Amino acid sequence: MHRITSATVAGLFDIAATRRIEQAAAAALPAHTLMQRAGLAVARLAMAIAPHARTIWIACGPGNNGGDGLEAAAQLQHRGFMPIVTFLGDENRLPPDAKASLQRARDASVIFAQKPPAEYELAIDALLGIGSTRPPEGVIAEWLREMDAGGQPVLSVDVPSGLNADTGVLSGSTGAHADTTRFCLTFLTLKPGLFTAHGRDAAGTVWFDDLGCGDTAEPPTARLAGTPKAQVRPHTSHKGSYGDVAVIGGASGMAGAALLAGSAALHAGAGRVFVGLLDPSAAPVDTAQPELMLRDANELDLSDMTAVCGCGGGTDVRPVLPRVLATAAALVLDADALNAIATDSALQTQLASRARRGRPTVITPHPLEAARLLGCTVGDVQADRLAAARQLASRFGVVAVLKGSGTAIADDDDGAPAVLNLTGNARLATAGTGDVLAGMIAAALAAQQPAFEAACEAVWRHGHIADAWPTNAAPLTAGTLARQAPF
Repeated sequence: MHRITSATVAGLFDIAATRRIEQAAAAALPAHTLMQRAGLAVARLAMAIAPHARTIWIACGPGNNGGDGLEAAAQLQHRGFMPIVTFLGDENRLPPDAKASLQRARDASVIFAQKPPAEYELAIDALLGIGSTRPPEGVIAEWLREMDAGGQPVLSVDVPSGLNADTGVLSGSTGAHADTTRFCLTFLTLKPGLFTAHGRDAAGTVWFDDLGCGDTAEPPTARLAGTPKAQVRPHTSHKGSYGDVAVIGGASGMAGAALLAGSAALHAGAGRVFVGLLDPSAAPVDTAQPELMLRDANELDLSDMTAVCGCGGGTDVRPVLPRVLATAAALVLDADALNAIATDSALQTQLASRARRGRPTVITPHPLEAARLLGCTVGDVQADRLAAARQLASRFGVVAVLKGSGTAIADDDDGAPAVLNLTGNARLATAGTGDVLAGMIAAALAAQQPAFEAACEAVWRHGHIADAWPTNAAPLTAGTLARQAPF
């Protein structure tokens, strides 16, 4: 058993693949072995979370997820804890393994109750597993709400009840209360839904146990980003070694967005950074950052540059987009550039043609911008973030960075698994942080990193800065974030 962190490099497997892996593992072992191992793992993690607990409430549902909870109850009882089980299953309809664990819990003299205990030190959610397709309702929903509001830690078995293991969508009225400390112990495979959309809040700290089954031959659905490799710059380096970045944006009243992107590219290691502001009245120099070379956007030769286009561009960015799409050696498209492309089929065609010409492009939409590009709703995008990222990448021949909780990164290569990034937190929920990310990606592209690797690395480092920010420090502004950008 081990804890999943932002440094973890691992494959993610959807429900269908997990089912195949589970069936193969069960076929190779004596009956009930997997459930016994799962229950023991739950009991061990429960003891680690609440070593001095007097009462542990275990809510067990009608399937094998409930069976895991019943097995954990028996294990905890044998170890001197007092588990109290609330059980919703029909004994006559239980799967064989769950029925065996029910009997083991009874043989261990576990207490069964009709309602949750008035006081407990840990709640274990073993109500619904990956096979659940309907929102929690009735008593199940009531118990989940009680756990959420109970003020005690909650440990979910395999997945939080009501969470779609593929998409991270949490159905029904249940949800993760901000004051509830949450843990999830998932088995056999890591599921993508634990790491994106509602999954990160609902699952909390994720632990993984392969139940002694080891590696699988199944190809992963996606993977976790993991910590990027440290970059070592040779002593013989010079500014030309790390490329030129040109930021094109900053219409009247929005110059700050372009300057933030430029600052991030500069601090992320670009050799030179030019900022082509779309506001003709802009000052000729940024005295706070004189390293940024301010230029007229129309005069920049992008043929050997990595361009960042759209940050603070407003409607003024639309006229420059055809030239940017046609000439930029590498390109990061953000914000208003994406909005312009979403409403112009000619620009969409031009964007897609870049891949055929071997010109790398990264797009960095938030869910609303992604919905505009795909011609759907934000709800559609958030209902399956991995699928939306893959669709964007495939449709436009780009690397798509779908921002949000568990940022999804997809390539237009059908054979490459998408990536979910685990760094980042609510400190990034402030104006300008997206502009900073665009600049960081551009710096990596300018240094000749492949587009997919550049995006994954920049997204990880962008979030890591927020994760490492001291809790008692001043708020993390976009300007400070840009100055922290490492290379």
